[in-house]
Amino acid sequence: MSDDVLSDDVLRVKNVTQRFGHGDNAMVALDDVSLSVPRGETLGLVGESGSGKSTLARAILLMRTPTAGTIEFDGEDVTGLRGRALRMHRRRIQMVFQDPNDSLDPRFTVARSISEPLVAAGIGAKERRRRLADALDRVGLPMDSAERYPHEFSGGQRQRIAIARAMAAEPEFVVLDEPTSALDVSVQAQVLNLLVQLQKDTGVTYLFITHNLAVVHHLAHRVAVMHQGKVVEEGTGELVMNAPEHPYTRQLLESMPVLYRT
Repeated sequence: MSDDVLSDDVLRVKNVTQRFGHGDNAMVALDDVSLSVPRGETLGLVGESGSGKSTLARAILLMRTPTAGTIEFDGEDVTGLRGRALRMHRRRIQMVFQDPNDSLDPRFTVARSISEPLVAAGIGAKERRRRLADALDRVGLPMDSAERYPHEFSGGQRQRIAIARAMAAEPEFVVLDEPTSALDVSVQAQVLNLLVQLQKDTGVTYLFITHNLAVVHHLAHRVAVMHQGKVVEEGTGELVMNAPEHPYTRQLLESMPVLYRT
């Protein structure tokens, strides 16, 4: 397939390998991984703990330079960015963690938590207030939430605040690292529906990392399955769920609750 056909991929990972250690004792965490994410869509990255998902996320976020291969963002090779260029690039990408406590300082009000990255980006006070109000409204929280503290909210509400913090930066790309796994099933569905609506409203692109194919089925346009540092299967959510080719994917599907199987 030509590069012209792929020109709307906001992210391309090309032949990325990540080794830790040297010589015979080296551990290969990522083994020649390639994938792409079209603009405005969601790629679900699925695999068990230790499959390489988090290592790949760190490479995409430029938190670690891969041993080999390249990370392209919006058609530009960003693998080796440093200094100011790296800081400018990171403004275009946000992350939502599994536990909102990883991104919300308990000492900060909601307003300060959401505004902090905007201050770091040099955004003025008037625009910060506008973005704060807009972000809270988008995630379904009242404006008076701004002066409260994280401990005053439920787990699902705290995750909404973490999502608001990410979206206030108006990113092009958001990495979602198991953002619903710590929530009750009913709350999971609410947060997933919120993420779907935010994508429709803003056109943001998601990389959704999870071990749960059922969650991916709800959200992702495409699915990549990782096992032992490799992408062993990739395709549309419907294809991967209904006609898996790799034994590991079939194993993941067999472990899903019957409710979610098609």
